[in-house]
Amino acid sequence: MPRYALKVDYHGAGFAGWQRQKEHPSVQGAIEAALAKLEPGEHTIAAAGRTDAGVHGLAQVAHCDLVKDWDPFRLSEALNFHLKEQRVAIVDCAAVEDDFHARFSAVERRYLFRLIARRAPLTHDRGLAWHVKHHLDVDAMQAGADRLIGRHDFTTFRSSICQADSPVRTLDALRVEEHRRENEVEYRFHVRARSFLHNQVRSFVGTLERVGAGSWTPDDVTHALEARDRAACGPVCPPEGLYLAGVGYPNDPFKS
Repeated sequence: MPRYALKVDYHGAGFAGWQRQKEHPSVQGAIEAALAKLEPGEHTIAAAGRTDAGVHGLAQVAHCDLVKDWDPFRLSEALNFHLKEQRVAIVDCAAVEDDFHARFSAVERRYLFRLIARRAPLTHDRGLAWHVKHHLDVDAMQAGADRLIGRHDFTTFRSSICQADSPVRTLDALRVEEHRRENEVEYRFHVRARSFLHNQVRSFVGTLERVGAGSWTPDDVTHALEARDRAACGPVCPPEGLYLAGVGYPNDPFKS
């Protein structure tokens, strides 16, 4: 059966997350339903990461197996036709070898978190960023972020319902950018690692926001990390500012 890699862009609002659920809409369910319109029957796709409810995808990667030998461009066009009522789009498609797996072949995942500081409520970015009313110290947040880079036990920064076998992970990068615009400042957190724990990125950003607001210091981030205690974590920020921004593979399936 031919295997295809799909690069998926989606707006997380209105979905119960990536993973298929019986009673709630999901991104996986929407794509599998579209595949069933092309080749009748049940379809199961696998993704690089299972994003939570409200989390967005800029370049999620999934793979599917089909019976017909599709031209990748025509497959993406056909899927997008059946997804046009959803906030999901296939932005790229490629034929891949049978041993390619969207999750297990991945060597890195990249996330973006958007936080916007302004007095007025968000309008155009509502549901697409975390809104706070106070400006933040970007240098202090970066100093706190630097304490998290490297291989650590991240028990403090993972959900109490995380199912990972080990809390030890290697964080390759956590970079904070400031973008000033009239009447507002946007802070972007760029996070990169091979794999992440449940709620790890949102726990990082919620903690670093406290540093930027002056309630925590960078040293407090170190103490929280070393505590290896979920209770030592700062607030977990809301999901709507989080985006799965990219997935890395030893051989990029989308490069011709």
